[in-house]
Amino acid sequence: MMLEQYLPILIFLGISAVLGSVLLALGFVLGRGDKDPEKLSPYECGFEAFEDTRTKFDVRYYLVAILFIIFDLEIAFLFPWAVSLDSIGTFGLLAMGLFLLILVVGFIYEWKKGALEWD
Repeated sequence: MMLEQYLPILIFLGISAVLGSVLLALGFVLGRGDKDPEKLSPYECGFEAFEDTRTKFDVRYYLVAILFIIFDLEIAFLFPWAVSLDSIGTFGLLAMGLFLLILVVGFIYEWKKGALEWD
C-alpha cells in the first residue's frame, strides 16, 4: 500500500535523473572542448582582480541588501493584499498593518545605522 502511494513520485524522480544525466552527457559529448583565452577571461567586471578576494565588506553593503529585501517584500505582498482586500476584511487589514509595522521597524533600524547616507 505504501509503495502504491509513492510510486508516481519514484517514477518522476527516476525519469528526472535519467533525463538530467542524458542532457549533461550530451553537453559533454557535443560541446567543444577548446577554450580560447577570451572565453576564459574574467567577465563579471571586465578586468582582473586586483585585491585578495577574502577581504571584509563594509557593513553598509549588507544594510543596503537588507533595505532592498524590505522594499521588495513590501511590494510583493502589497499587490495581492490590495486585490483581495474586499474578501479578507478587517482581519486582513490588521494583518497587513502588523506586517507594515515590522517593515517600518526594519527601515528605521537601517536609517539609524546610516544605510541611507551615501558618502
